[in-house]
Amino acid sequence: MRSKQALSCTMSRMFGQDQNIAFIGAGNMATALIKGLIAKGCSCANLWAADPNQEKLDLLQKDTGINISRDNETAIKNAEVVVLAVKPQLMKEVLLPLRQVLAEKAVLLISIAAGVSIKTLETFSSNHQAIVRCMPNTPALVEAGASALFANSTTSDLQKQQAQSILSAVGTVCWLQRESDIDTVTALSGSGPAYFFLFIEALQSAAIEQGLAPDIAKALALQTAFGAAKLALTDDGDVAELRRKVTSPGGTTEAALAQFEKDNFSNIIARAVAKAKARSEELALLSDK
Repeated sequence: MRSKQALSCTMSRMFGQDQNIAFIGAGNMATALIKGLIAKGCSCANLWAADPNQEKLDLLQKDTGINISRDNETAIKNAEVVVLAVKPQLMKEVLLPLRQVLAEKAVLLISIAAGVSIKTLETFSSNHQAIVRCMPNTPALVEAGASALFANSTTSDLQKQQAQSILSAVGTVCWLQRESDIDTVTALSGSGPAYFFLFIEALQSAAIEQGLAPDIAKALALQTAFGAAKLALTDDGDVAELRRKVTSPGGTTEAALAQFEKDNFSNIIARAVAKAKARSEELALLSDK
C-alpha cells in the first residue's frame, strides 16, 4: 500500500477545461504546459501567452493555435489563472506593472520561477493575491514531469484544484506542507534528471569499456532505465523490495551492488542532494534581496 505522502502526489483530470489561462513567458516550460493542457482537452481559444520575443510567440501560435500578445496586460485581461514562466530576476519588472489589473479580480498566480519565494511574489503583486509556487522539472517537456506545489493562505481550495489540473497536464503533482520543502524538491526532482542522465552515461561507458558496441550500449542503457522506472511506478511495493527481488544470492546483481556499497554509493547520493539543497537555499536568499 502506498504511503500517505505518496498519495498526496496525483495525476488529476483537467478541472474546468474552459478556464482562461495566461502564460507570461513563452519558453520551454510554458510551451510544455500549453501543449499538455491542449492534449488534455483545454481549448486553445482559452489560452494566452505573452512574451517580448515576437518570433517565439509566432512559432508557439503556429504550433498550438493559442492567443498571443507582446503585452502582458492584454494577455491576462480575461484570465482566471496567470502562470509566471519568466526568469527569477525579471519577476519584479513583470509583476509591478500588473498590480492594478490583478487587484481588479480574483486571479490565481502560479509561479514556476526557481528561487522566488511566496513573500517576494506577494510583495510585487496585489494585496491578498492568491499565489501557488511551483517547482517543475524538465521531463514536463515530454509529459513526464514531477511538480511540487505550495500555496499561500489566500489561495482557495478551488484555486488549488486549478493549479493542480494545470501542472498535472504534464505529469505528477505533489502538494507541500512547507514552502521550505521546495529546496529539497529542487535537489530531488528539479535537479534529479541530471543525476539519472549521469548514471545512464556512466553505465553506457562502462559497457563500452567491457567491449559492447556504443550503439548497443546506449540502446540497452536507456531502455533499462526506462523499464526500471516504469516497473517502480506500476508496483505498489517499495523500491527496496523491487531491488531485493532482482538480486539473486551469489549472482551478478549482488556482485555489482556489493561494489556500489563498498564505494559508498548511498553516501555519494546523499551528499550530492545536500549540496543541491544548500545551493537552492543560497539562490533563494539572493533572489529575495
